[in-house]
Amino acid sequence: MGDENQTDSRKMLGRLREVMAEDGHGQARLDRITGLIANSMLTEVCSVYLFRDAETLELCATEGLNPSAVHETRMRLGEGLVGRVARTGNVINTADAPKEQGFRFMPETGEEIYSSFGGVPIQRLGETLGVLVVQSRTARKYSDDEIYALEVVAMVLAEMAELGAFVGDNAPMTKRHTKPVMFRGACAQEGAAEGHVWLHEPRVVITNPIADDPVRERERLHEAVEQLRVGVDKMLATASQGDADQLEVLETYRMFANSKGWMRRMEEDIDVGLSAEAAVEKEQTAARIRLTSAADHYLRERLHDLDDLSNRLLRILTGQGKETGAEIPVDPILVARNIGPAELLDYGRTLRGIVLEQGSVGSHAAIVARALAIPLIIHASNITTEALNGDLIMVDGDNGLAHLRPEDTVVSAFRDKIAMQAEAQQRYASIRDTPAVTSCGTRISLTMNAGLMADLPSLEGSGAEGVGLFRTELQFLIRNKMPTRSELSKLYAHVLDNAGGRRVVFRTLDIGSDKVLSYMKKTDEPNPALGWRAIRVGLDKPGVMRMQLQALIRAANGRPLSVMFPFVAQYEEFKAARAEMDKALARERILGHALPSSLEIGAMLETPSLAFAPRQFFEEVQFVSIGGNDLKQFFFAADRENERVRKRYDTLNVSFLTFLQRIVERCEETGTPLSFCGEDAGRPVEAVCLAAMGLHALSMRPASIGPVKSLLLKVDLAEVRAVIEAAAERGEQSVREAVNAHLRLVG
Repeated sequence: MGDENQTDSRKMLGRLREVMAEDGHGQARLDRITGLIANSMLTEVCSVYLFRDAETLELCATEGLNPSAVHETRMRLGEGLVGRVARTGNVINTADAPKEQGFRFMPETGEEIYSSFGGVPIQRLGETLGVLVVQSRTARKYSDDEIYALEVVAMVLAEMAELGAFVGDNAPMTKRHTKPVMFRGACAQEGAAEGHVWLHEPRVVITNPIADDPVRERERLHEAVEQLRVGVDKMLATASQGDADQLEVLETYRMFANSKGWMRRMEEDIDVGLSAEAAVEKEQTAARIRLTSAADHYLRERLHDLDDLSNRLLRILTGQGKETGAEIPVDPILVARNIGPAELLDYGRTLRGIVLEQGSVGSHAAIVARALAIPLIIHASNITTEALNGDLIMVDGDNGLAHLRPEDTVVSAFRDKIAMQAEAQQRYASIRDTPAVTSCGTRISLTMNAGLMADLPSLEGSGAEGVGLFRTELQFLIRNKMPTRSELSKLYAHVLDNAGGRRVVFRTLDIGSDKVLSYMKKTDEPNPALGWRAIRVGLDKPGVMRMQLQALIRAANGRPLSVMFPFVAQYEEFKAARAEMDKALARERILGHALPSSLEIGAMLETPSLAFAPRQFFEEVQFVSIGGNDLKQFFFAADRENERVRKRYDTLNVSFLTFLQRIVERCEETGTPLSFCGEDAGRPVEAVCLAAMGLHALSMRPASIGPVKSLLLKVDLAEVRAVIEAAAERGEQSVREAVNAHLRLVG
């Protein structure tokens, strides 16, 4: 960019700052800005369009178009050239606007006499707030320098909007972060909670987007980048050399911190009049936009690293670090882009709920949230840019909704829902010690899933008869290095101590797929859920499995022990795993350690193939636990992380229930104990249907035991089975409607 253009841009930004400093309400300020831009760029028209709602743009100020069109002209997202800029986040620069694809003529604006059109998005950290447009009668494309100047101004407008500079009486110009917003995400852990926002990464607010002295701003930027580089070098020096993933991220940080291109772009932004922090945020916004459109996984990871590094640089420049002086509320709802399991455990049970922009149903954070029984919503787009510390927020984990700064009617309805749930929990407490015996006299065993020591107090309070699944991988996931055998032995002994003689089924290490240990080399697989995971890893890397089995034997210390192997797909895998247990027992006997008084070795049936294993498998295995979450996704070929397909397939589908019935029959033939473990076991209607199909042992999260038991006590399983068979006979795809109708009669 030439010196003359830099000077012109600086002059324009200098005038912008004067306008920002003037008294007056938002509309007058915005009107002056459009006039200033048109005058500085020698164009007849400058207009600002802002979002009225998520789908509608409104003309909020103009120089050159009919003034009567202001706050009257509106268009849908994607409609016309302005809507296209807003939807794509891309610049449109054309000499002949009417011939441009998607052009829409707005007669009330009087724009028919203007041929040229230059439109840039008004964006802040990946969020599009509106569109800045210039138009002229002369048929010409705007130069690269002119478009660049417009982008710089648009960035400043976004910061001004964030600071409330355009607040007025008109709807699109109300103060940001004040209106009620509902975020629709996905449920990763059910439950409802009310509380106040606690941002995991506090917002950085730029109060000085425009600067007078580019030389000083360059110095500030260089000083901050040098401090950043030193910090990255220190992190690299202390990083675990065995942690390949962490080292890769830090090397990427170093690459970006030393990137001449990144520095040059920020220096150019400073030269046209931006402050150092505004220049960093302008480049960060550009990276966020690229991040949302990047299809390549590696590129997305690297852009995410650049985004994180930009945040670090902004905190150095502004001094707005994590210690902002804000106090965590008494009822915190954690809001974050993403969070690791160890960080989440640091918060512990103080959290009422969690809302993430990213995450997945099977992520480490989701596993910990389920263990702590904290409602969790994932995929809540842009909530970190909208929420402020202390905002009231209501989390509806059952439906994947987060109500930020909700209206009174929403608050009232939500509190009614929480009160009803609390009342129901009190009712469930009254049947806590009552055995789950149906009205037809069938005894159903209800156990709980666990994975953390924090789960175990729920064993007593929930009425669970034991732990049907203890996920041992959580102790590996929340560390940055491999735990030792003695550490694991101590932990497992503590679990057995706290169980007070109740049966605990330990599942051996289930890693791979979405559960990757930070200190193990990551394998690049096209479909990890069908890849190298669970028992496959254990048999290929037997050292870890042997160490874990020895730790379990030592923890039992002469007490009964139940162990099951995950993701067994065929009989040979179970035999190989069983052989590893035999070796571990033999070694412990030689070492003189006490062996378990009784030992049960089971397998998780999570792949359809194991249902068709030879009869010898069912005779040899001492118990089978159906892993419903994985089995369902493989049965229907529907990824449970994919919202587009996940909800299309019902657990109460006749095909799936028929398949489960076949598994029940095979286990009955050999007298093999069978249980069902997974999210569906904790849903009362599904639990009743599973019990009716012959699954008389169910394992679920602790909070589900009360509701499930309450319904089981009322039903006759033979009647439910008859309803299921009648629906199947009629050719219905799912028995849900028929079963629900029957249960309504039961009351």
